[in-house]
Amino acid sequence: MNHALSRRGFLKTSTLSLAGLGLWESVAAAVEPFQRSGSPRLLLSLAAYSFRESFVTNERAKKTDGKQIDLFQFVDFCAEHGCEGAELTSYYFPKDLDSDYLLKMRRHAFLRGIGISGTAVGNNFALSSGPQRDAEIASVKKWVDHASVLGAPHIRIFAGAPRGISKEEAKKLCISAVEKCADYAAKRGVFLGIENHGGIVAEPADLLDIVRAIRSPWVGINLDTGNFHTDDPYQDIALCAPYAVNVQVKSEIRKRSGKAEPADLQRLIKILRDVNYQGYVALEYEASEDPWKAVPGLLRQLKGLCAAA
Repeated sequence: MNHALSRRGFLKTSTLSLAGLGLWESVAAAVEPFQRSGSPRLLLSLAAYSFRESFVTNERAKKTDGKQIDLFQFVDFCAEHGCEGAELTSYYFPKDLDSDYLLKMRRHAFLRGIGISGTAVGNNFALSSGPQRDAEIASVKKWVDHASVLGAPHIRIFAGAPRGISKEEAKKLCISAVEKCADYAAKRGVFLGIENHGGIVAEPADLLDIVRAIRSPWVGINLDTGNFHTDDPYQDIALCAPYAVNVQVKSEIRKRSGKAEPADLQRLIKILRDVNYQGYVALEYEASEDPWKAVPGLLRQLKGLCAAA
């Protein structure tokens, strides 16, 4: 019998036993790593960001002679290359997005046998209180609604970078903003994953400080394997892996003050297996080679690694 409590179970049990004593506040802040029963299950996905220069809706894309696609065609690509999921980055949805479009996308993905593993938004929660911070929170809540219609279980969010305030103050503001969004997301069954994406979470200690302080069982880490530019990125990935609710794998890794080097994909997958991760592993391709040439081979390699016993 597995006596390990999941984070949700831990919070629920603690609520029943300690809420009446007024101790819920301290217990809820003590977030634990996810405890998953059974064996590791790694589901291959692909992030739309991998083809950022090819989306017809990307006004910032470079003008190239390469292919142009929309998100429906991206889902088709995922199906044709053995993926189980597709991560639909918010940047590549049309500006006039409505529920009809989202439902058409959900239907299309289902008929292609593809789970929408999540979406991803751009935001900055390391801002002082005011209209701009309020707008950032409102934007994430809007995408929680979109994710709910899509049937996407997860949204990648950022912590952000401070402007005119200390890092410690920015961390407190970030925690508060994420909690507001998490309360909204929980009612719609959507997880929020804070990505290790520079700013106040460039180092694992700061990211873990924030995640452990957030009082919600619907928040974890969106673990990007290419974003710790530290002395030992693999060690830092391993520190954060127990809190992962989604993983984005990069084909390269960059140590502190170093050049990009090929990532040890086998080692990265082993880190996930060692913490009994169960969920999506999305390739997010950012290297210089044409993604239309590089991505298929990387997907084959990752598929084999994810499926290996």
